[in-house]
Formats: sequence, C-alpha cells, structure tokens
Amino acid sequence: MYKVDINSDLGESFGAYKIGMDEQILKYISSANIACGFHAGDPLNMAHIVNLCKLNDVKIGAHPGLLDLIGFGRREIKITKQEAKDYTKYQLGALMGFAIASEDKVSHVKPHGALYNMATKDENLAMGICEAIYEIDKDIILLGLYNSKLIECAKKIGLRYASEVFADRAYDKDGFLVPRNISGSVIHDTNLVINRVVRMVKDKVVDTIDGKQMTIQADSICVHGDNPNALEFVKQIRKRLEDENINICCIEEVLKK
Repeated sequence: MYKVDINSDLGESFGAYKIGMDEQILKYISSANIACGFHAGDPLNMAHIVNLCKLNDVKIGAHPGLLDLIGFGRREIKITKQEAKDYTKYQLGALMGFAIASEDKVSHVKPHGALYNMATKDENLAMGICEAIYEIDKDIILLGLYNSKLIECAKKIGLRYASEVFADRAYDKDGFLVPRNISGSVIHDTNLVINRVVRMVKDKVVDTIDGKQMTIQADSICVHGDNPNALEFVKQIRKRLEDENINICCIEEVLKK
C-alpha cells in the first residue's frame, strides 16, 4: 500500500493578527509545521496549536525561519552557517518546551520560506540546520525538498530525513521551487494539483514548469493553509488520496515502508 504524510504550515497568527484556518485544517492533515516566533507566531499561538495538534492526533513539527516578521520570512537575508544553526536551535527549543508541557514531542523540523529555499542550494546553511537538529535530538526528522542540500546534509551526518513535495507549487528543471515572483509559480487549478499529487506519490514523477518530467520522492505533501480555498483544497486532496488507496499517516509511519 502507498503511504504519505500531509503537512501544513500553522501557528502563523501573531498577536491580534490572525492568519490561516488552523483549527479547520488540522482535521485533514497528519503533521503540522508550527511557526516559532521568528517569521510568524508567538508564544500564545504556539501553545494553542500544540494543544490542538494533540487533540487532533496531528504530529508536531518546528517551522524555524529567518528573523523577519515584517517580511514573513520570505525575504532572503544573508546569514552564516552558525547563525542558521543557532536560529534553528533557538526556535526548536522553544517549541519543544510547549510540546513537553503538553506531554507530547516534536517529531520533525521543516525550515520556513527563504531559509528553506536558501538551504536547498547552500550546503553551509543546510549543514547548520541539520547539525542543530542532530545535536538536540537525532531522532527528530528533517523535512526537506527532495534531492536538495538539506537532504544531502542529513544523509552525511546520519540525521533522519523525509522528502517533501508541494501540491500547488511549480518546479523548475533542477527540481527547485519556482520563485513566487515568477508567473505560474503557484498552481491554482485544484484538479491539476490533485492529479499532480497522485502522480508524485504513485509514479514518483512531476512535470516541471517548462513541460519536462522529473523523478521525485513524496514522503510528505505540503498543503498551504493560508489562502481562502485552503480548507476545500485539503479536503479534496485527502479524499482523492484515500480513493486511490493511499494511506494518510505521519512521517514516522511513512519512513517505515
């Protein structure tokens, strides 16, 4: 049987500003990547989402980003390997505190936004992130883009890892995500997105933005929860996967295959 995790970036509200539909999205995913205060989120939201994850049997993941609240962590900021390492440790440690208090644990780490995209290509940043996770708890799983420097570095140091695919984002010929400022980088056709996801899981292939086909490994599917159609979107993806006899389970279970 095919198995796959569904993850979503949650906990991105900040103070009086609400972002996303976390409570509703949690009913349809198996893993949550929780903002840890650098690019979004705050202590109250972190605690709230951790508790909701436990109630919904959703695995908790840290979503560390660049220190950039105004830019939502999507602006590239030049940082060193040590900074990437310490930023990751700081944010992961904060979320672990809430998880432990809730008698739960952090299962995975997925970098956010620009930090994620930079680390897919920059070995130093990728290694800093991987070392941070390994030094805190080598059993925590790194969630990263297939065939990226993040996955490569995790392999080098013996850190557990899982390959993530994006339901609604276009890929370039090298397997990287097409930047959001380029036309066609985000796919809005729901049927097209769902068909892509099924192919990625079952056939291990995806079409690139220039019409070519490339191999891909889909351990976890990212579904964004911060747009008006997100809830219906994740409902339809989950239903179609189940109709295709694809079992939705947490990353830990997917890695057992």
